[in-house]
Formats: sequence, C-alpha cells, structure tokens
Amino acid sequence: MSSLLSYLPQHEGLLPKWLFFVSVVSVLNSSQAYLSATYTSQLYNSAPANALQSRTFGTWTFLSAVLRAYAAYYIDEPHVYDLAMWTYAIAWTHFVSEWLIFGSAKLKGRFLGPFIVASGSLLWMAGQRGWYLG
Repeated sequence: MSSLLSYLPQHEGLLPKWLFFVSVVSVLNSSQAYLSATYTSQLYNSAPANALQSRTFGTWTFLSAVLRAYAAYYIDEPHVYDLAMWTYAIAWTHFVSEWLIFGSAKLKGRFLGPFIVASGSLLWMAGQRGWYLG
C-alpha cells in the first residue's frame, strides 16, 4: 500500500491530492464521452448530443486532466499553477454561460457535480495561490 501512496503528489496540503483526484476522475469522464454521447447529453438538459460534440467534450476534459495532473506534482511552479487554475476558470465560465446565458443547462442533476468542482476548485486555488507559490 505504501508503494502505491508514493505515486501520489508529495507536496503539503490537500490541494495537490485534490488536483490528482480530479484528474483521474476527468480521465474516466473523457473515456465515457468517447464511448457514448449519453453522459454529455445528461449534462445539458438531456438535449441530444452527437458523437462529435461528445468527443470534443471528452478531448477538452482530457486536456484539463493533464494540466491538473501536472499541477498536482508541480504545484509550486507559478506557470503550471496558473494554467491549472485557468482550466477551472474556463470550465466555470462554460458552465455558467450554458446555465444562465444559453439556457442549455439547469442547476440540477449531473450538471451540479462539474459545476461545484469547477467553482470550488477555482476558489480554493485562488485562495491558496500565495501559500503554494510563496
């Protein structure tokens, strides 16, 4: 078990572990988006999503997962920290605009999880930036 734990980010605090966890979940979500458009459809008012839309969502999610994983291990590098924070800012902006501007999402169901993760992670990273970057 300790050998498995050695692969986790070794920096102090919970934020690096959170970034790693979210990255793993995001890779799984990306896989799901590539295999079926059902998950993507459930995020957005159950409107039908075609395969291309779903794969695009999966690609964006995978890219975000890679950046967040790097931040989990290199959280004391300002450019890496900021890029990971930007992934949450972009995701948050996307979710808020789909909810409040375009009306393609409602603040319920499967939409809530990614919205809460993007919101909470963005606030957490903004609040901890000085501590991790000195």
